[in-house]
Amino acid sequence: MQNVDTTKYVIYADITAEGIVERPDVVGAIFGQTEGLLGSDLDLRDLQKTGRLGRIDVQITSSGGKSSGTISIPSSFDKVETAILAAALETIDRVGPCIARIAVNRIEDVRAAKRRYVIERAKRILVEMFDENILETEEITEEIKQSVRVEEITHLGKDSLPAGPNVLDSDAILVVEGRADVLNLLKYGIKNAVAVGGTNVPPTIADLCAKKVVTAFTDGDRGGELIIKELLQVADIDFVARAPEGKSVEDMTQKEIVRALRQKIPVEQVLDQYKIKNQPKKRREITTKRKSLIREKPFCVRNTTERAEAIAPRRVVPREVVPQPVPVIEEVIVVAPEPVPEPEPQREWFRQHVDELDGTLSARILDRNQNVLKEVAVRDLARELKEANGEVNGVIFDGVVTQRILDIAAEKGLEYLIGAKMGNIAKSPSCVKVLTKEA
Repeated sequence: MQNVDTTKYVIYADITAEGIVERPDVVGAIFGQTEGLLGSDLDLRDLQKTGRLGRIDVQITSSGGKSSGTISIPSSFDKVETAILAAALETIDRVGPCIARIAVNRIEDVRAAKRRYVIERAKRILVEMFDENILETEEITEEIKQSVRVEEITHLGKDSLPAGPNVLDSDAILVVEGRADVLNLLKYGIKNAVAVGGTNVPPTIADLCAKKVVTAFTDGDRGGELIIKELLQVADIDFVARAPEGKSVEDMTQKEIVRALRQKIPVEQVLDQYKIKNQPKKRREITTKRKSLIREKPFCVRNTTERAEAIAPRRVVPREVVPQPVPVIEEVIVVAPEPVPEPEPQREWFRQHVDELDGTLSARILDRNQNVLKEVAVRDLARELKEANGEVNGVIFDGVVTQRILDIAAEKGLEYLIGAKMGNIAKSPSCVKVLTKEA
């Protein structure tokens, strides 16, 4: 009998006989013709008595004077002994009075079949019987953080725009595309973001942008570009930051978010890139007021005369120190001296740099001898100037001269700044000479 607990392999063989034979004839031939063939240790009768060999199963049919069928023998031996027993079956050449032939076609590993069953069954058990709500420690932590972030989200205006809790109190805000972007920024502690909710920019965003310094932070796809173009037409934004190409803000890591925001570019440069000429009328009127909220004063020492030269003619009202019964106010008009034009030969030296940089969106950093120290992209110019040492004397670049670049140039003690065109400058330090290629 087959012992199902110890069976390791099953030998399968095909049998054909030139005559009519039945199952007992085949079983007798197997025992009779292998007796003594493999020695006493592998005698089939003894092996079957001890349970090392299972019941020999024979399925045979007769048709047209010939017989054919299959033989299966369970074995609890290892691979080598099972292979020997299988080869011994093929030595049988007669069954009863008939010529016969036995050929082994395969040996099945019962344990491999059981392993396959265990794996498949385990998969079903895992899916069907385990509680899917069991969370790992990290998942529990993330779920708690997610709930806190959701609680922090506020909704602005009649459009109920998702926003961080600090949007109304911050002087500078981020305008992103959707609620998921706001959530991801909240995850990393950025609480001054508001979502436009699609390409149709609502009036609430336009009103908010008129009071804040705004950075548009969009996905790195076609949709993000369309949102930027619409914001440029209906709202007053100051900077543009983009996610890496093909990536969304909601999928960015903290490191990627910080890098993208550091590489933001002024809106004047974006307008020039998209060839947009019709800016909102109110942009120029409110830029000066809003820029003063976040711009640091340039580190530049100037006396009273120099300050008067840098500022347009205006009325100066000195205040008497000694109190008088009737205050006497004397009006003094300070007229700025007319700028003396530089001789043409002194201005021609930078023309070659301007012509070579035209259309490249690149910048050249020069020393006091007008030698090029480094050539970088315009978007990296602010960072390069902040990291520069005292060797830098001036910059020539194919971009818009913005307030931010001018402030950094003044802080670093640069002598001149030459750009493609002039942006909206709220304050111009006299220690930095600003020129454009149209000048």
